Amino acid sequence: MSMTIDESGLRALKEQARRTWAAGDYDAVAAGIWEVGERIVRRVGVRPDDCVLDVAAGTGNAAIRAAAAGATVTALDLTPELFPAGRRRAQEAGVELQWVEGDAEALPFDDESFDVVISTFGVMFAPRHEVAAGEMARVLRPGGRIGLATWVPDGTIAQLFRTVAAELPPPPPFAQPPLAWGDLAHVTALFAGTGIEPTAERDALPIDPDVAIEEATDFYINAFGPLVMARRTLSEQGRWDQLAARLAAVIERMLREPAEFLAVTGTKR
Repeated sequence: MSMTIDESGLRALKEQARRTWAAGDYDAVAAGIWEVGERIVRRVGVRPDDCVLDVAAGTGNAAIRAAAAGATVTALDLTPELFPAGRRRAQEAGVELQWVEGDAEALPFDDESFDVVISTFGVMFAPRHEVAAGEMARVLRPGGRIGLATWVPDGTIAQLFRTVAAELPPPPPFAQPPLAWGDLAHVTALFAGTGIEPTAERDALPIDPDVAIEEATDFYINAFGPLVMARRTLSEQGRWDQLAARLAAVIERMLREPAEFLAVTGTKR
């Protein structure tokens, strides 16, 4: 995408993203999708001699699994507020890894530094998809592997994001929709010319089909950063109640139906 970028607007958007994912209790929310990290590590075939980068690692659901496989792992995220929970989880798992504050669109690593680059529901939220994809490809060695998990546009998680986004101001024009990463054609176009030809399979994960909806709705409103921030914004405008009234049905579907995602893998020529 060729577009003149307002650098101050880009910085403001990323700071807003940092505050959003720092709000609430992301680690508690991530527990519901923790299994996906293991699936991606298994799909990409992490080995003990691999040097692995987890981009937008959150609290480490993939990074910790890669370290448990014996790899040397760096977990990078824009939101360092998530690292204490990640370090605690790593300690509980009996593994060590490096935690680095950093931007998926400007990875602070040399070219061809890693054997494996992974991301589970993380890099998809970088606003400029081509830039993020190019950075992941840049730091990957020839013969290295990439493994991503991204929410599909027609899934239950996508419905939650769309329901919230409909009540908020639109993002700036340079910010591409995160859910586009759930479309293989889009991902293939992102990596065109990088030496990576991605393949993908749809996968699904049950979130928590047995929890009471009232309890789950209260949990997500108070723990999930995007909902926490939406409530703050909309409450100030007197508009929160109209969104809250719709959330229970959206969250019920999210919990009762398996959450589908795209599992993307590829090898760099």
